[in-house]
Amino acid sequence: MIDWTRINELRDEIGADGFDEVVDMFLEEADEVIARLTSGGLAKSLEADLHFLKGAALNLGFGELATLCQDGEQRAAFGEADFNITAVKHCYTTSKSALSTGLLALRVA
Repeated sequence: MIDWTRINELRDEIGADGFDEVVDMFLEEADEVIARLTSGGLAKSLEADLHFLKGAALNLGFGELATLCQDGEQRAAFGEADFNITAVKHCYTTSKSALSTGLLALRVA
């Protein structure tokens, strides 16, 4: 679910403080996108939201979420708005929890 190699690479690249800031910003923005996605909307805004979420997810090692977003983004590009948003929301929530748990374990160690 989480690519911890990517997490460690990113932390090494930008430092611990910068990493914490990136994580906080990602979670805040992703929460907003997930809220928009679950409220419904036009296919074009859906496509843009999923594209953003996919890129941000890849940056933080949320591979499964990125894959789901890519599928939804492609469908939205063809005017389809009927993909499993519940799966995207569930994957995000589960990944977010796994990230928090994993980061806490790293800080304690």
